[in-house]
Amino acid sequence: MDPLFWPSETNSFRRFTPESLAAIEERIANKKKEQVKVKEKSKDQGVEQNKLTPQLDLKICKKLPSLYGDIPADLVGEPLEDFDPYYSDHKTFMVINKRRTIYRFSATPALFIFGPFNPVRKAAIKILVHS
Repeated sequence: MDPLFWPSETNSFRRFTPESLAAIEERIANKKKEQVKVKEKSKDQGVEQNKLTPQLDLKICKKLPSLYGDIPADLVGEPLEDFDPYYSDHKTFMVINKRRTIYRFSATPALFIFGPFNPVRKAAIKILVHS
């Protein structure tokens, strides 16, 4: 692959960590502040917002496109930060199995008990995505 044609960020698979969850929460807070400002401006003027939509090639249960490169073996079945810009301000993470199938999970506590980094939840996710 020629690096001129492929963005350099597409080959970076990053683990989903507590720091990345904190960054998502910060983006959500910033977005809410922006929405308040936009609402105040829209009362005075007719301002339209650009809304993002999920990328069709990164939908749940689809195969990861070859554009994103090969996933490292140690990251197969592990929670990863989401590639899709639409989910940059959603509390979600993605997991990719050996067959390159995409699974997306919520980072909110499951059953109000198990957070996204709880060992029980990690084991359940590994079982769910196992091919």
